[in-house]
Formats: sequence, structure tokens, C-alpha cells
Amino acid sequence: MINYDLKKIKALVFDVDGVLSAETIILHPDGEPMRSVNIKDGYALQLAVRMGLHVAIITGGRTVSVRKRLGIPDVNMGCAVKIRTYEEFLEKYKLKDEEVLYMGDDIPDYEVMQRCGCPCAPADAVPEIKSLSVYISHLRGGYGCGRDVIEQVMKAQGKWLKDERAFGW
Repeated sequence: MINYDLKKIKALVFDVDGVLSAETIILHPDGEPMRSVNIKDGYALQLAVRMGLHVAIITGGRTVSVRKRLGIPDVNMGCAVKIRTYEEFLEKYKLKDEEVLYMGDDIPDYEVMQRCGCPCAPADAVPEIKSLSVYISHLRGGYGCGRDVIEQVMKAQGKWLKDERAFGW
């Protein structure tokens, strides 16, 4: 269980590679990276949006399919320095650090995880990221760790399976 007051969380922010997709990618012959995403993560992300949470992606990757597949409003790609995008996200929605859960797995996530209120990591994150985390999922990146934290937040807030919005895409 996440050791944080999850009722404070208004926003969920995720890295993609190593968090919502496994740490290994297949390269298409044209050079485009191909990622797999966990269906249960995708469902939980979309439900969180429908239930009023701000959900964002902050990734260094530039794969257009990430934007198409995940179907969430704030997909920030090509972020070389993630802390800048994170600060813009906070400003856009008038959020405070303590209202944000961020899940990252590697060094590019370090600065954001130092700032956000509820830093989380998948089971296979690097040691530096794990050391910053208030919660380390029992699941690896790409294998349901996103769903793990989203479900915990939504249950704590009474939004999980609350009404008919939970039963569709």
C-alpha cells in the first residue's frame, strides 16, 4: 500500500518507457520503436480521466502511437528535461507538488520525483529512483504497475467502481 494521503492526489503523471511499457522495445525496420502497453494500465488511465483526475504522460520518447493508444489529454513527448514539463503541467492546472503522484523508473525522472508529493516506481526501477519512492510497486514496468497505483488512489478517494463510468471504455 502507498504510504501517503492519497485523498490529496489530484493528478497522476507517468513516464512511458519502463513504466507503462516494458523496459525492452522492439525496433521496427524503419527505425520506429515499437512498445507494448498493458491493457489494464490503459483501462485505469482512462477511468481516472473520466472520474476527474488529471492524468499526464511525460516522456522523452516521440512515438505517435503513445498519444493515439493511451487516449489521455496531456501527452508530453520529446521531453529532454522532464522537470520543465512537470512545472508547466502544475501551472496549467494550478496544482501543488503534494497533489501529484508521479511514477518513473530511471534517472531522467529523478528531478520530478524529488519534487512531487507521491513519487512511485515499478519493481524494476533503478536503485536511485527506488530510493526516492514512497511506494515501489510489486509489478514491473509494462506489466500493470500503472494500474496498481491508479487503483490505490481511486479506491482511497471512493472513485473506484463508483458508478457506470467504470464499466466501459
